[in-house]
Amino acid sequence: MFADRVLSGMRPTGRMHLGHYHGALKNWVRLQEQYECFYFVADWHALTTHYETPELIADSAFEMVVDWLAAGIDPMQSTIFVQSQILEHAELTLLLGMTTPVGWLERVPTYKDQQLKLADRDLSTYGFLGYPVMMGADILIYRANMVPVGEDQVSHLELTREMARRFNHFYGREPEFEEKAQAAIKKLGSKKARRYEELRKAFQERGDTEALEAAKPLLEETQNLPLGDRERLFGYLEGARRVILVEPKPLLTETSKVPGTDGQKMSKSYGNAILMREEPAELTRKIRTMQTDPARARRSDPGNPERCPVWPLHQIYSDQAVRDWVVKGCTTAGIGCLECKQPVIDGILKEQEPIRERAQQYLDDPALVRNILADGCTRARKQANETMRDVREAMGLSYDRSFG
Repeated sequence: MFADRVLSGMRPTGRMHLGHYHGALKNWVRLQEQYECFYFVADWHALTTHYETPELIADSAFEMVVDWLAAGIDPMQSTIFVQSQILEHAELTLLLGMTTPVGWLERVPTYKDQQLKLADRDLSTYGFLGYPVMMGADILIYRANMVPVGEDQVSHLELTREMARRFNHFYGREPEFEEKAQAAIKKLGSKKARRYEELRKAFQERGDTEALEAAKPLLEETQNLPLGDRERLFGYLEGARRVILVEPKPLLTETSKVPGTDGQKMSKSYGNAILMREEPAELTRKIRTMQTDPARARRSDPGNPERCPVWPLHQIYSDQAVRDWVVKGCTTAGIGCLECKQPVIDGILKEQEPIRERAQQYLDDPALVRNILADGCTRARKQANETMRDVREAMGLSYDRSFG
């Protein structure tokens, strides 16, 4: 029905660290080579938990976008924009909130978990309870059919799918839908129309999912078929009404687990982060002072790499020969911990050199970032407007015709 489109975003937390780079940004760079990608600064989401410090958002957003660009996100390939600059996000959040049951929101796993973790903040707010609705609006307004997530985030995306399904159930009941769908079939041409009907029958009567998959490209490849007719035929194909909001599917991605300098999950709030653009001297200091296997109290004590927080970094930055050297040297006390850490330091410095170089042009001329975001917002707004036009029409909120 729609082109393969990926959407993802991050709250503006300032400069990115290695966890962000290996956990998300490297994957974003790969995805932009394959799909149409929309990447956004989720500044309104930041207000759901940090509403008392809005003055930090703009500077944090700038630093974050610089790191995105330095990582290789290409504004010629990807649409990079700021959530709050596309007011249609708020409109769709409001409209989706009209049909989303409160019980769905209260069952979101992170709802109570975050309230416990952030006990120093008052999160008993409408915004915090409703942030999954806004998250759903962020995705649905761009009709993104793929969202890169880890396995632990699939349940969050399912709520967005349920919201889209519920919306389509209520508002996809287009008057004279069957007649309009039949008229749209004729626009396919006799050969494609006949093939469409065969595949539709195979799916609806026999549950042949291969027929369903075969029919989708047939519609996608048909030139000069109006968007409304295309939507109708996709809905008609599956035995449903008109599809207005697309149900996104998770794009499961394998991510490297990057430990912080203390062995915990890397996070700036834990004070254990290694930044993507860390100064070489500071990076070296952080790695050299990292905790290692407690069994190696002395240089002559043998250790076990599996118990050492540095070992996961070797999995990312060292080749097999170096990892074999580490295992042998650590378990026999043949090498010391500082020797073991040096290949990791070298690997990170090598990785970060081009990142720092790419970032410098944006630090020297911040107007480049502003222009990239302005262009991205224009492109994002155009798509958001198209979706909201269909949403308003489906909900009876289109007042194009005069009253009376």
